[in-house]
Amino acid sequence: MPLSTQSQADDEQYVLVASLDNARNLSNILKAITFKDHAIFTATPNGLKVTVEDSKCLQANAFIQAEIFQEYTIKEDLVGFQINLTVLLDCLNIFGGSTVPGVSTALRMCYRGYGYPLTLFLEEAGVVTVCKINTQEPEEPIDFEFCSNNVTNKVILQSESLKEAFSELDMTSEVLQITMSPSQPYFRLSTFGSSGNAHYDYSKDSDMMELFRCTKTQTNRYKMSLLKPSTKALALSCKVSVRTDSRGFLSLQYLVRNDDGQICFVEYYCCPDEEVD
Repeated sequence: MPLSTQSQADDEQYVLVASLDNARNLSNILKAITFKDHAIFTATPNGLKVTVEDSKCLQANAFIQAEIFQEYTIKEDLVGFQINLTVLLDCLNIFGGSTVPGVSTALRMCYRGYGYPLTLFLEEAGVVTVCKINTQEPEEPIDFEFCSNNVTNKVILQSESLKEAFSELDMTSEVLQITMSPSQPYFRLSTFGSSGNAHYDYSKDSDMMELFRCTKTQTNRYKMSLLKPSTKALALSCKVSVRTDSRGFLSLQYLVRNDDGQICFVEYYCCPDEEVD
């Protein structure tokens, strides 16, 4: 068992202990939501949720289920803290980012509670590095009130097809317009950039479309600057669910497989820039 040199007595002082045989399984999913320095960590018996927000218009959540960890011990129903995500990723990448084939860095994360740092034990080839990162009291994440009961339109796509669309659309456009409709054009992405207008259409019968469930025609625009961070999650994912609710709020759920083939989820919420009639 990696990092077994830590005694059980040490563990008893922590309210949260989470271990991974491969630190990259955490660092890769955190990269998918890194667009601001600070993140809110929320741990429950079900696993870990990491939240990053931008100006009350964009929220990203990474979900890492308890089963992903080789060890996951939590002594309270809810453990929360805020941390500098950039510093955490630097520690994981510098001390846990081995690129040698067949060599992985084991990670053990420990947290004693309010006011204490998050302690990382990183072990590679018998050498253990200890990093302590200051924590802060977590701010209350924004509740976008995105409820499945209010979802009007939903499609699930193979991520490859969305990557292709983003490569063809004009990213100089200030907005991305999304049209979802029970009839043609079904699912359309539009940009309005310096080189003119561009549209990318998906048929509801496309091989790339795993699910098409649209109840009404809806066209909304979203600031490209807010959506660009989500392309990090898109690059790692194999499937993406695109949902809009009755207010035009957008949910992008990405299914991400880690190095060991386990599934994690990343979700982005974005408020509409303007509704198009």
